[in-house]
Amino acid sequence: METADHYKFLSIQDAMKCINQKVNITGIIVEFGLPKQSRGTDYYCTLKIIDQSYQTPGMCVNFFAESSKQLPDVVERGDIVQLCNVMVKRHGDEVNAVFNKKFSSFALYNGKDNIDFAPYQVSAKYHPRDVDKRLLAELRKWLLNSQLIQDSYAMLRDINEGLHCNLICKVLHCCKTANQERMMIFVWDGTDLRPNSIIAKLEDEVHNPLPLHPELVPLPRELLCTFPTIGSILRISYDKRIESKHLKLLENDKWVKIVNMHLEVHAGLWHGVLSPSTKLRYIRNDDDLIQQRQRLYEERMSWNLRRMPFWSFPWPSYVTDYEFASLTVIDHDAAPLCTLMDVLTHSEVTAKYKCIVRIAAAMPQSAKDFCSQRGIYRMRLTVEDPTARIHAFVYAEDGETLFDGYPSTSILTQKMNSLLGVKPCDDSTVPKCASRNPPWVQVCLKSYYTSKDDIWGSRRYRIFGTKIVVRD
Repeated sequence: METADHYKFLSIQDAMKCINQKVNITGIIVEFGLPKQSRGTDYYCTLKIIDQSYQTPGMCVNFFAESSKQLPDVVERGDIVQLCNVMVKRHGDEVNAVFNKKFSSFALYNGKDNIDFAPYQVSAKYHPRDVDKRLLAELRKWLLNSQLIQDSYAMLRDINEGLHCNLICKVLHCCKTANQERMMIFVWDGTDLRPNSIIAKLEDEVHNPLPLHPELVPLPRELLCTFPTIGSILRISYDKRIESKHLKLLENDKWVKIVNMHLEVHAGLWHGVLSPSTKLRYIRNDDDLIQQRQRLYEERMSWNLRRMPFWSFPWPSYVTDYEFASLTVIDHDAAPLCTLMDVLTHSEVTAKYKCIVRIAAAMPQSAKDFCSQRGIYRMRLTVEDPTARIHAFVYAEDGETLFDGYPSTSILTQKMNSLLGVKPCDDSTVPKCASRNPPWVQVCLKSYYTSKDDIWGSRRYRIFGTKIVVRD
């Protein structure tokens, strides 16, 4: 087959037959990756394109350039790329095209069916031709009728560990991690992340406690106060091979599409990871998928129980109870539920809250150490809900209320195990199973400073007015 001239555009199917020849192709972009640096000095990226002649699996086009700015900066999946003088190569069973910075050119166009035929990005050697408009119009019409570009986007409540997912979310904040090696991104969509089993030994809490957040250094309270108090906030980091300048979509208060993000769980906390194969896409504020998420959030805000964790419906367990508590302390029936983010960002101290949480860890671990030598309860519990994880202390008379006095060590152990989700293993030689799934329980919390003079110090939290009820 003859090499395509400067004015002839081939279909992808025909172009794939022109091995080791230069061709001109126009195709619809179905995949695109972030720029990466090659082993030399060049930068490269890959697009996958389709047209009417070749829809599955698509043809890969590899781009090489002296800087990342010279590579295609695709706005959205479904946009159109026009390629001139790209070389067709075979690698094993695969055939792809290679964009050479010395003689190839490209132009990127909006893939939507409209009257605008102006490219939004062109390479240095690009020259417009009259044939461009006809090809664009044909591809746009075919794409509109075929409805091929339909991605599935999860909500935070839908994601699972170890999977790669597509996510539509609102960026709340971006910052450097403590070691300055990575950026951390905080995103939200108004839904609650799924609770994870706690895979940690209870006795490790003394020397290796569960972290309260994925970031090494906690965010300042004034920043936390700008975050939503309902709905989970997912922390996302990205590989240091990705240059931060390529993440320009991640502006605060902007909605974005994140495609092919990996989900991990560390110490029971969700964490997202962007890799070089992750794609980022612009999204308009009037996009139907954004409108859908905002409607769901507004619907949730209309509920009386809007602050109840999604995963605790229809109601938390009955491991704890309020029935004994004095209504002069807190009106348990009238007081609204609070999330832990409400607690963290509340403007006043001392304040009292009613929350639905899980108890992820306790220190000390052994029931015989719950009280000091003077017989005073003193414990630290790690408390979590979909919005945050905090430490809450149990002290003195609050411990007497929680455990209903000073029962035997075996009863104390039984009560604490019910709170922590600890179940005996089948093998009697193994004292406790490693994986725990703590129940959702109702607790009363109050905030305080460590001393009257510590008005600028860290807030502390105590559990009060709450009783563990062990039912046969």
